[in-house]
Amino acid sequence: MMLNRLTEPVLSLFRAVVGLLFLLHGTTSLFGVLGGVRGSGQAIEFGVWPGWWAALIQFVGGLLVLVGLGTRTAAVVCSGSMAYAYFVVHQPSALLPMDNGGELATLFCWSFLLIAVLGPGRWALDTVWRLRGRPTREPELVTAP
Repeated sequence: MMLNRLTEPVLSLFRAVVGLLFLLHGTTSLFGVLGGVRGSGQAIEFGVWPGWWAALIQFVGGLLVLVGLGTRTAAVVCSGSMAYAYFVVHQPSALLPMDNGGELATLFCWSFLLIAVLGPGRWALDTVWRLRGRPTREPELVTAP
């Protein structure tokens, strides 16, 4: 079936897009580029808890997920950081994400959890390196009895 052939490419593209968006989110906070923190043009001060550390996870985790390197571990860390952001930052002000501004944290949390469970897909450095490390089998010669 045509849709089954699209599963691997779509999974890889989903992983790459989610990783890129997370990477860009961290880039704005760490370096003050692309609008900076909440459009201020400013970066988060080095080492400030939890903002700077969250931005570092977003930057490094997003990059790793984007290229598909250590994907499952990086995705679990990214998912956990977004769960933390939701429950510590957003949820205390209101229960539902639409009421507390936590939609993005919720979407990232569940997207990274999906990536952690399904894996990186075929188009990932993890997959390429795993396949390259696989020993090649020499063809066996068939001889007549």
